[in-house]
Amino acid sequence: MPAVICPHTEAWDGSSLDALAGCWSKASRVFLLDNRSGRPPVWGTEIRVAWHRDELLVLFVCQDPDPWATLTKRDDPLWEQDVVEIFIDPFGDLDCYFEFEVNPLNTVLDVFIRRVRSGMRKDFAWNCEGLRTATGLLAYGWVAGLALPFKSMGECDASRWRINFCRIEHPKDQPRELSAWSPTFSGTFHLPERFGVLKFQGG
Repeated sequence: MPAVICPHTEAWDGSSLDALAGCWSKASRVFLLDNRSGRPPVWGTEIRVAWHRDELLVLFVCQDPDPWATLTKRDDPLWEQDVVEIFIDPFGDLDCYFEFEVNPLNTVLDVFIRRVRSGMRKDFAWNCEGLRTATGLLAYGWVAGLALPFKSMGECDASRWRINFCRIEHPKDQPRELSAWSPTFSGTFHLPERFGVLKFQGG
């Protein structure tokens, strides 16, 4: 499974998505692969990840000739359109994890997921308290930034998390493209045993 070092960095106030300044310049960088094949995707995605004090900071930089979304209500089915996603298992037990999604309109989906005998139980009533997000358009695509408060995910391992960074690129009238940092080699991202490892550094 892939692993990435998460360095300590400056705070992000959530007001700017300048990919070359402040906290993002010190972040680690990884790239997404096609989720089914593990090969480079048609549309590339760069991830920048760091942490500051009590937040995980993640930036998605997405190549996309026509980013689009229409959903504007929290916890709408954002996966039906263009969206970026983060899956976090801070406990490392592979039985429960958090999912965060943001679309180009800065609409958020946050859900707590637990494995049960019948499959997956999704708690959409859970909201990530203190979550901050921002999105913006680029000449070649779009960007999304997230600040995820540690305390919103309860008492968990403060040194390393199981995690995956994912994206659904859904061109109009064309098949969607799934990409992930740690590909599941299937048509779903919901395989926590395939999550990579995030190792916190510094602070």
